[in-house]
Amino acid sequence: MTKKLIACYSRAGSNYFGNRIVDLAVGNTRVVAEKIQALAGGDLFRIEPVKPYPADYDETVERAKEELGKNARPELKEIVRNPDVYDTVFLGYPIWWGVMPMPVLTFLESADFSGKTIVPFCTHEGSGFGMSERYIRQSCPKAKILSGLAIRGGKRDQADAEIRKWLKSLNLLA
Repeated sequence: MTKKLIACYSRAGSNYFGNRIVDLAVGNTRVVAEKIQALAGGDLFRIEPVKPYPADYDETVERAKEELGKNARPELKEIVRNPDVYDTVFLGYPIWWGVMPMPVLTFLESADFSGKTIVPFCTHEGSGFGMSERYIRQSCPKAKILSGLAIRGGKRDQADAEIRKWLKSLNLLA
């Protein structure tokens, strides 16, 4: 039996959700990650930068844009202690500026994922995966990357059947 890790970055608070800015108690990607965990099993790991993003949506957008422009790798609060015990890594993130938030790249570069299976999933409001899958392949060239799932953040609460179908197609249901 394979050991699974569900690693995700998700931001609560002021977010773009269903074509408007709303205050979310739990970020979209975390909601999807918890649904995946319930269906596939595995350990949930939250990717969190040492310096949290601002509560204000527009301020977060500006910081994310700046980090992307600098190809930054923000320091994380913690890293996965024993990445070797996992065979499969679900990697979840929102799409910002066509890619994942830069702390997700810090996470990918914090361990050797050679020989692991990485299963990406993202939340977005219209851009799908953007260029994020290319970034994963560049950061983890010796990992096997499976077909990912892109969920509109505004549809996160209605995504159960879609998530189940995706996991079943990859033979990853618990």
